[in-house]
Parts: sequence; structure tokens; C-alpha cells
Amino acid sequence: MAKYKRVILKLSGEALAGEQGFGIDNGVLKSIAEQIKEVRDIGVEVAIVVGGGNIWRGATASHKGMERATADYMGMLATTINSLALQDALESIGVVTRVQTAIEMRQIAEPYIRRRAINHLSKGRVVIFAAGTGNPYFSTDTTAALRAAEIGAETILLAKGKVDGVYDSDPLTNPDAKKFDELTYIEVLKRGLGVMDSTATSLCMDNNIPLIVFALSEKGNIKKAVMGEKIGTIIRGDKND
Repeated sequence: MAKYKRVILKLSGEALAGEQGFGIDNGVLKSIAEQIKEVRDIGVEVAIVVGGGNIWRGATASHKGMERATADYMGMLATTINSLALQDALESIGVVTRVQTAIEMRQIAEPYIRRRAINHLSKGRVVIFAAGTGNPYFSTDTTAALRAAEIGAETILLAKGKVDGVYDSDPLTNPDAKKFDELTYIEVLKRGLGVMDSTATSLCMDNNIPLIVFALSEKGNIKKAVMGEKIGTIIRGDKND
């Protein structure tokens, strides 16, 4: 039996790009959809927040001179493209899915309505939250934390492309980097580990929502996470929680 009944799965846009580094890799998209179906089939209610970094990064454009709000709104549109692609991949394998956007786009998706999202989840549908919070200056990490609190998710599954947890330094450049099995949110903030931005981390801490960080590259990891198996790094308010 799954340890968690309702979860938020946070996917980075880069994860959808696969090895090509940009755009959407259909093979990766199919693999992610199959893993989501696997947990949906055992009764777990799954909501998803997906980033847009494989198409557009608002913060990067802002640093290069573009007005920040404009750059961020463009990023929200990128998350919507990814959300529609993921919806199509899920529905192609029989998973009923709804996309809800924080910016109204009636022709392609529902507007975000909290009670409607919860109703979809209770009926076994996967819900994908697109367009971030609908506001510039907020990341999709913050969106995941906010939506998790709103819908009563029991945990956030933070799926990384290649890194299999939280380390004290970048394991891709430092072979001696130390991996953490467990951390508290206070430790994450004090160490400046950058798992999520500080707004998202504080939201999770204030609402006592545990975060599980793991690698998406190994198939079956999403199911392992919802089953409560030791995987990646778990972050919570207190290690004794």
C-alpha cells in the first residue's frame, strides 16, 4: 500500500528535454507518463507542476536585460506548452488528465480553481498545474509548495534529471560531494543548499509538507517514493516528524 494518498510531483522543464538539452524529448515524455500511470493505478492521487526551463528561462532573460515581469510571463507560457505535452502523453496511455492554468486560457485548459482541482483528483484524474502562480517573480518551486498546501498534498516529489538527492556541493562537478539522506528545512536554509528557492522552502516548512528529492532518470523511482521506500533525500520540518 502506498504511504502517500495525494502528492504533488514537481518536474523541471529540463527533465523533459532529456539528453538534447532543449525542447521536449518524446522518449522521456513517454517514460514519465508511464511512471505517473504506475502510481495512479495503485490509487495515488497525482497533481503535477512542471517548469519551463527547456523552452524559456525568465530569470536568465531578465539578467540579459529583458523586463523581469515580461520574461516571467513568457516562462509561464513555456510551462503551459510542457503541461499540454504531458497531458497528451498521459491520455495516450489511458490516464484521464486535466490541465489547469493560473492565467486564463479557455481554449486550451481550465482556469485554476482549487475545489475543482480537488474534485478531479478524488475522481482519479491527474491534474497538471500550468503557468506558475500567475504572477511574475515567483518560481514553479513556489507554485508546487503553494498548490500542495492548497490541495492538501501529503508530500512534494521533487524529481531531478540526473542528481539522485541533495548534496553538500554539486556532485556533477565534485566527485567528493556528500549526499544527505535526511535534512530539515532549517538546515536547507542555513546551509544555502538551493534545493528550492527560499520562498518555496519557507512555504513547505510553514505548512509541514515533506519534500522528497530523487532522480527521475531511474525508472520506477516515482513509485518507490510514494511507497515510502528510502530513496534520494527527504526534507521535513523536523527529523523526528
